[in-house]
Amino acid sequence: MRQKSISVSGHTVVCDIVGEGEETLLCLNGGPGLSCDYMLSGHTALAGKGLQVVSFDQLGTGRSDRPEDDSLWSIERYVEEVETVRTALGLGKVHLAGHSWGGWLAVEYAVTHPENLASLILENTCADIPHLIGELHRLRAALGPEAVTMMAAHEARGDFQHPEYQAAITLLNHRHVCRLREWPEPVKRSLSTSNRHIYNLMQGPNEFHYIGNLKDWRRLDELRAVDVPALIVVGRHDEITPNCARLMKEAMPHARLEVFEASAHMPFHEEPERFLQVMRDFLDATISRQQEPQPSLSTA
Repeated sequence: MRQKSISVSGHTVVCDIVGEGEETLLCLNGGPGLSCDYMLSGHTALAGKGLQVVSFDQLGTGRSDRPEDDSLWSIERYVEEVETVRTALGLGKVHLAGHSWGGWLAVEYAVTHPENLASLILENTCADIPHLIGELHRLRAALGPEAVTMMAAHEARGDFQHPEYQAAITLLNHRHVCRLREWPEPVKRSLSTSNRHIYNLMQGPNEFHYIGNLKDWRRLDELRAVDVPALIVVGRHDEITPNCARLMKEAMPHARLEVFEASAHMPFHEEPERFLQVMRDFLDATISRQQEPQPSLSTA
């Protein structure tokens, strides 16, 4: 693994590069506010056969600088960051993979810079957060009416650390974020070093209550114009539900949808063998098609 530091918005962002090749899988991890550890660890095995895997700790996270400037924490600014990284590393067209918040960022990048994409991989994400919020209320309702009332009362008071509220969030996390008995060490590392200020500002206090500056974000209509091969990945028990994935599948002209039946929000850790095979199949097929010679137009 190689590391490179890049100047972004006057600050330093640290990138990881695994393998070598003319093709690049550029990974955008979730959060916002998490380091790239948990996602990179689930994708490094894809490096090889002419494909390099690139990830980076987004500004404000992990080994990258943590400036105290709230104007930096917008999805539009993060799009500029992705483009700066792509350009600085000389990556050309990339296979862009975004997980969770990284998927929203990947969608926003795709509709802003479609010319820089070889393919788009949307992992456990959505393109319509208002729709997602409705899905999250459905998942919360499965806890029962008393729990729903309790959670709403604590949220109205802004009391997100109350033990009974946290108990409900813990249960939801184990149902819909990661269903493994023991969460993988890279996931723990990303969570233990998270920048909660960015997370709270952009998303909210937890995975099931969106009140941050992304709460009204939606790009389904714009996604229809993204004309590259696409793979959509979702867990059957995902917090960003299969219904969210289906909306993206219907919007994209060349999208393939894969549902992981035993997974929640992290199939690359929950079902790693099948995940890697699905990814390899998609990338191999996409790269092969793009390398095929195009028929020349003859003139009379």
